[in-house]
Amino acid sequence: MELRMYLFAVICFVLLLMSGCGAEARMTTSACGSGAVATMAPNTLTGMTTDRKNFSAAKTGLLSPNRILNIAHRGASGYAPEHTLASYQKAKELDGDYLEIDLQMTKDCTLVAMHDEDVSRTTNSDGKVSDLSLDAIEALDAGTWFNDEYPYQAESAFSQLTVPTLEEVIDTFGSEVNYYIETKTPSEEPAMVDTLLRILQKHHLVGEDVPSGKVIIQSFSKNSLLEVHQKEPSIPLIQLIHFRKKAMLTDPEVDEIKSYAVGIGANYESLSKEFVGELRNDGLLIHPYTVNEPADMKRLIDWGVTGIFTNYPDRLHDVVDGMEGGG
Repeated sequence: MELRMYLFAVICFVLLLMSGCGAEARMTTSACGSGAVATMAPNTLTGMTTDRKNFSAAKTGLLSPNRILNIAHRGASGYAPEHTLASYQKAKELDGDYLEIDLQMTKDCTLVAMHDEDVSRTTNSDGKVSDLSLDAIEALDAGTWFNDEYPYQAESAFSQLTVPTLEEVIDTFGSEVNYYIETKTPSEEPAMVDTLLRILQKHHLVGEDVPSGKVIIQSFSKNSLLEVHQKEPSIPLIQLIHFRKKAMLTDPEVDEIKSYAVGIGANYESLSKEFVGELRNDGLLIHPYTVNEPADMKRLIDWGVTGIFTNYPDRLHDVVDGMEGGG
């Protein structure tokens, strides 16, 4: 009898200890979840947990259909000259989910951040990028045009900006940001995909250990995307489409896109609620471009888009916050 009573007492004591540990564990979890202590596990998507962008990523994942990606179009190009380090830095400060980078290749096979094939619109010179050396490109003034065109956003420092190479952008921002990169057609730049993939591999931005969505590649060229898919299938791809009228895709066209891409990017004016709904039902992401007015952003989000290209990442954040708050 005494032995049974002793064993019973030991069991009760052990259970009491376990109950206490459980309570402590629950209390610790609650405190962390409430933001009482800054010990949240690092976000597996970006390694950061301190801002709105990364907390959202921790909850849903960059490629989640339940998330609205805030894609800084050519950087925060409403506030600083497009495709410059100043524009990308502003996008980072405004918590853009992605820095969008258009690529052109110089005469000596260096990838630079520039939208147009010709440098005349965004620099103080003219000529095709492919006809100019890197030294010639780096000597250009990439900011004065912005001060002239948008005097209310002008800054004297912008006149000192240059055209960055892709590696310069990555060296500057590293793994702290996510990259949304556009390639051109292989017929125009046959070495572009291989050069891009070598740079991404060098900087450890692709591979099995890199979270999906760290880099997204987009293109109007199906052949360019197929080349990426064949050489580095881990990178999610977006098929860019410019619809001349109302956006429409046949079932075979959707199936073909799904064979290599996770979604499409389309000019937002062409979209309809029905088209967005059909794409979502087909399991594709949809990232319209380029949306700068809050009313348009709200309408597209109501329709179900999964990301938006914008020159003003702060405006999109305000719209999303307002909608989540019932505004």
